[in-house]
Amino acid sequence: MNLSKLLHRSAFSTIVMLLLNLNLFAQQQEIKGTLRSSLGEQLAGVTVTIKGATRSVITDTNGAFTIYAPTGSTLVFSSVGFQGKEVKVTGRNINEILQVADNTLNEVVVIGYGTQKKGEVTSAISSVSAKDFVKGAVRDAGQLIQGKVAGLSVSTPSGDPTAGTQIMLRGISSVLSSSQPLILVDGIPGALNTVAPEDIQSIDILKDGSAAAIYGTRGSNGVILITTKKNGSDRKPGLEYSSYVSTQSIARQLHLLNVDDYRRLKSQGVNFEDLGGNTDWVKQISRQPISHTHNLTLSGGNAISSYTASVNYRNWQGLFKRSDNKQLIGRISLNHSMFENRLKFNVNTIIRNTRYWEGGDGMSFNTNIYRQAIIRNPTDMLKDSSGAWQERDTYDYINPVGSLMEADGENDKKEMRLTASVIFTPIKDLNLKLLGANTMFTQMRGYYETKNNVSTTKYGRNGYASTGSTDTRDNLLELTADYSKSFGDHRFTILSGYSYQDQTYQNSYIQNWDFPTDLYTYNNIYTGNALRRGEANVGSLKNASKLIGNFARLNYNFDERYLLMASLRREGSTKFGENYQWGNFPAVSIGWRISRESFMQSLNFIHNLKIRAGFGVTGTIPDQPYLSQVSLNYGARYLNNGVWVQSIEPVRNPNPDLRWERKNEVNLGIDFSLLNDRLSGSIDFYRRKTKDMLYEYPVPVPPYLFPSIIANVGEMENKGLEVFLQFVPVQTNQFRWNANFTYSTNKNKLVSISNDKFQTTNDFLDFGDAGSPITTSTHRVKVGGPIGDFFGYRTIDIDQNGQWIIEGADGKPKNIKDAVYADKHVLGNGLPKHYIGFNNSFQYKNIDLSVNIRAALGFQILNFQRMYYENPRFTEYNRLSTAFDKIYGKAVLASDLEYVSYYLEDGDFLKIDNVTLGYKFNVKKDGLIKAARVYANGLNLVTITGYKGIDPEVNRLGLSPGNDELNKYPTTRTFTFGINFNF
Repeated sequence: MNLSKLLHRSAFSTIVMLLLNLNLFAQQQEIKGTLRSSLGEQLAGVTVTIKGATRSVITDTNGAFTIYAPTGSTLVFSSVGFQGKEVKVTGRNINEILQVADNTLNEVVVIGYGTQKKGEVTSAISSVSAKDFVKGAVRDAGQLIQGKVAGLSVSTPSGDPTAGTQIMLRGISSVLSSSQPLILVDGIPGALNTVAPEDIQSIDILKDGSAAAIYGTRGSNGVILITTKKNGSDRKPGLEYSSYVSTQSIARQLHLLNVDDYRRLKSQGVNFEDLGGNTDWVKQISRQPISHTHNLTLSGGNAISSYTASVNYRNWQGLFKRSDNKQLIGRISLNHSMFENRLKFNVNTIIRNTRYWEGGDGMSFNTNIYRQAIIRNPTDMLKDSSGAWQERDTYDYINPVGSLMEADGENDKKEMRLTASVIFTPIKDLNLKLLGANTMFTQMRGYYETKNNVSTTKYGRNGYASTGSTDTRDNLLELTADYSKSFGDHRFTILSGYSYQDQTYQNSYIQNWDFPTDLYTYNNIYTGNALRRGEANVGSLKNASKLIGNFARLNYNFDERYLLMASLRREGSTKFGENYQWGNFPAVSIGWRISRESFMQSLNFIHNLKIRAGFGVTGTIPDQPYLSQVSLNYGARYLNNGVWVQSIEPVRNPNPDLRWERKNEVNLGIDFSLLNDRLSGSIDFYRRKTKDMLYEYPVPVPPYLFPSIIANVGEMENKGLEVFLQFVPVQTNQFRWNANFTYSTNKNKLVSISNDKFQTTNDFLDFGDAGSPITTSTHRVKVGGPIGDFFGYRTIDIDQNGQWIIEGADGKPKNIKDAVYADKHVLGNGLPKHYIGFNNSFQYKNIDLSVNIRAALGFQILNFQRMYYENPRFTEYNRLSTAFDKIYGKAVLASDLEYVSYYLEDGDFLKIDNVTLGYKFNVKKDGLIKAARVYANGLNLVTITGYKGIDPEVNRLGLSPGNDELNKYPTTRTFTFGINFNF
């Protein structure tokens, strides 16, 4: 072919192609349209694409779009949170409605020994993922979900850097046993501080009996399932680094008399002693703390093997001098699969080392130091003329700075957790799993008081030392098998398993004093003379227990409309008596997704509506082993024919009928999602009855060996309401406001405490201690009444001589000097009736803001600071500035220290608890840094309350909740600046 013919043919081809393209262009037309939700909302940011082509546009803020497309082509609409839709082009205008997607219902939540789709859950389960966690310098996993789970009370009543959070789920349900939920970290028993908060992916809470019964005697108080971060398959190697620096201040200072107040009052005739100094004692023991935390995570892998490794280092300083907490946590998780994913291996190791200064015998910080700083005379001096710490002869009055500086110690805790699992899938949908775990915990502590410490200069100990060690071993072995199958609209999952756990605990301690030198502190403890003289103490103990369980569960649903879950656990424990070593714990729950019914399809504003009901039996294991067995201790020695003989005496009666506390719980709930998922939530009603409740009862001797016995007799009831609402008030293509609201209330009642065989002396139990010298209980639990009632004298007036006038048993006024025990009344309750949480997150372009608000209402607090330091009679100690105010505007108090209702205050509070402002930087997609963010955070920022103490968030655990006691580490306000980088 010559060049001329080639040119002619090329020109002809070009002309044909141009004509075809012109014809195709002529067939295209301008298509305009608007996209709305089923509620009529204009949908911005929806991607509109021509099917089979790459051309696309995005809807504007009014939901409108314009695109050129040929007649007969298909437009595809897609947007996060909505179901995709395809529409054939038949005209120039297209107006469509997009339905909200079911992605929320398809989210997976962690349940006992497995996972389940959120839409299929029939029990009361709450889930919080990492993106919704509380931000900032949080202490542990508990504070991550503070105020975010209805029915879960999380509080931080101490500012000690070694202290954790207090948690309680659905109230107190036992007198003798713990009310703490079971905590599992990746399925293994642990604690809220087992892993670093930065290393947690999600937290799921099994709240009701039907969800927790699969854990038998450990699930009575609910179950908290902590899932750590793990690398998914086919992920490129990555590195994440986060760090923050924080500082603290005391949440609220007590208003104490200062030097000027002292001298002014002394000039007015108050019997104060002016010692010539000028010392702010609280300031002397305080500092401006600087704390920092660093977290580094490496991850990578593919579909065959993947890894996640993290290191978390925490160096926290406390508000008070020398109080600190250094913690290092390392975690490695390795995954490997073989034979086309039929065989999967996982090895997970967590190593945690915590070290802090020990400022008291067996405690992190001696809280009596803060108490002494409060009561110390501000005119007193730090040191005397010889340079020694200034001490006085007054009872319970010591130099707090001297006590702080002349004591030294260290507490070193090490924990190592090794977990390995193998999952074998011999056939499709059948999984066989073997899980083994070993947890080792050791603690070594030492404490020393120098010869310059008040224990020597005032009490003659001549140096004091104490050491102790603890060793705990926990082994767990679990075998499970689960099988899932679908037949048309029917789907079921069957789980069966076996669990074995053994625990061994050892502890030893030694004390000594009267040392020749301070040189060795507690490291050469035998050189003290007190041990040789038989004055000091040495002790050790060891105990062990085993727990074995067999369990099974069936999950069934028909067309995702009718849902069923049934489980049974049979469990045995060595802590029970020989007649009741095994128990059965059944559970069943059902659900009906009404929104899936045909008659609901016309109600477009209802996306999901499910009602559910559940019943479950759980148990509570005794806190200590051997309670069912007789126990003998060595008693006094006596001389027999010139030989000293060691006596043995019984200290506990055997009880072969000792068994678990049974908790029967009924839960009714409703889950809903409305307005295209703009409003969703759940409401739960529950009733929980604790039967066979443990308590120690008096018995006659003989026939019993010891005058008391632990037996299962009592009964207690808790019932309540929980509400969780999640909503999106504002959503545009640039701004989004997400919010959720939680509310819970609980009513507690002691139904009975005695039966025909074992009875208490009265139909009530007294708890709590008002302290010395008042020496009386603060709380009473009476049959028919709740846990937490304050019980004491109700003040109604004061006479002209400054003496309390109380309400007598007959309702008439009476001088407190004439009061008798029968004049005491129920004064209030230390447990809040209502808990509220309101959490908000705002996103505008690269700026994010979160504001968390919490409130507790309907409870009282016994203000020990006012009870002891607002009485003007005791002028040898410093007082609150209100000590000389007139009571009821009539007279200055002249009564002795008394526990009366005047010091009981309403504890209602609202806290702006957490505020975080962050900024996410724009980074290059192909750059080294994949994501970068900086943020500033404030914790415990603002407290609105009428309570006059430091913080209304005081201890709520145990049987004397609401006591704001004297020896404490006050709560703090924390400010944090942090950074996050992904590489």
